[in-house]
Amino acid sequence: MRYLSTLGRAGLAAAMLLVIPIGKTAPEREVGADMGGAPRVGIDRPKPTYMLMQRDKRVHGLKPFQVLVDQAVPGSVIKPEPGVYAGPVVIDKPLTIEGGGLVTIDAGDRGTVMVLNADHAVIRGLHLTGSGDSHDTDDSCLDVRGNHNVVENNTLDNCLFGIDLKQSSNSVVRNNKVRSKDRELGARGDGLRLWYSNDNLIEGNEIIDSRDMVAWYSHRNIFRGNLGRRSRYSLHFMFANDNEVENNRFYDNAVGVYYMYTEGGVARDNVISHATGATGMGFGFKEASGTLLENNEIIYCGIGIGSDLSPFQPDSTIEIRGNRFAYNGIGIQFNSETGGNNVVDNIFEGNLTQVSYGGRGDNNNNARNFWQGNYWDDYQGFDRDGDGYGDQKHELYAYADQIWMEMPIARFFRSSPVMELLDFLERLAPFSTPDLILRDEKPRFIKPARLALS
Repeated sequence: MRYLSTLGRAGLAAAMLLVIPIGKTAPEREVGADMGGAPRVGIDRPKPTYMLMQRDKRVHGLKPFQVLVDQAVPGSVIKPEPGVYAGPVVIDKPLTIEGGGLVTIDAGDRGTVMVLNADHAVIRGLHLTGSGDSHDTDDSCLDVRGNHNVVENNTLDNCLFGIDLKQSSNSVVRNNKVRSKDRELGARGDGLRLWYSNDNLIEGNEIIDSRDMVAWYSHRNIFRGNLGRRSRYSLHFMFANDNEVENNRFYDNAVGVYYMYTEGGVARDNVISHATGATGMGFGFKEASGTLLENNEIIYCGIGIGSDLSPFQPDSTIEIRGNRFAYNGIGIQFNSETGGNNVVDNIFEGNLTQVSYGGRGDNNNNARNFWQGNYWDDYQGFDRDGDGYGDQKHELYAYADQIWMEMPIARFFRSSPVMELLDFLERLAPFSTPDLILRDEKPRFIKPARLALS
């Protein structure tokens, strides 16, 4: 018992040493509700160590790039001789690495190729390839864990994840080309991932044949001029506020830009095309608030905008202004409608269904949202005074469309001959009360001229 008591006192003393500061400590930063000012903590799962014999034979005999990093003085510039080097590489000091597009680092299909654990570093002009394929350890081409770094003009391929920023802020990720491993869509890794990473510039990157580009718990980042193709989510925000999405091109992805549990943010001058399939959607909102969508082209998608319980915060709005919805299955679909959407000066043309509401309508849908100055290619009216606006309001009702809106399983028959016949009879002599979907008090008569973004 005396021995156990001694052990207990020793354990208590050790615990006190862990919690009582010794000497001078760094000043505490203010921590907000989003934990944005919290100090960085270790959040990565341990990365396993692989012996050379466990890596692909193609890297046997290559010079390890880690040797060049270890020999470099902090703050210096490394310009390696052109060629192929063996990974993995861990950088724990500020360095500038200039590959000039002629340097390849290959990890031999095991683990992560490069880990940047430093601030104020530059990784430029490298070809990173050959990560492992483990989702448990997030095998990637490049892990970025420091702040104020620049990652640009790199090519990353044959990696599960591409560029993975965790608790990394005020960095620039520019003009990189990223491809995942050749796997089924859901089994790939994210081409670019931000996790608790704020105030970064993500610009001019090509994310092709990956899974998602995601920003979780990451605020005030700028996504500008990126290209996304053949992935699942072009860009997925979750608990990520006040991000800017500008001048991006997202083609042939399942979903364009999705806002989930977010506040604020702007999406402007983007093209989202051919988001098709069972979940095909240009923009999506799930319990999101305060977002502005402006001057985007949403074309050839299953659903142009899909909104669920958005805006979510009381007295907030979602502004949908100056966009073009063309040749989509449904232009805008509202589910679990709460109102608060301001839809102004948009173009609706060539959509099978302009606007729909999921679930049973209650003839109050029009009062929940604000519609004004939109161009509707199915508007039935005139412009006698020549002011460019219709002389009468544009009203959209759901007749036979109520069937598939109330029963999603019936959507298979949408636009079929029998549904068209039912719709004709409903309009001719309604045998049920049609649902008022929207009323635009001042519809545009002349289609606004605009420069094609696509």
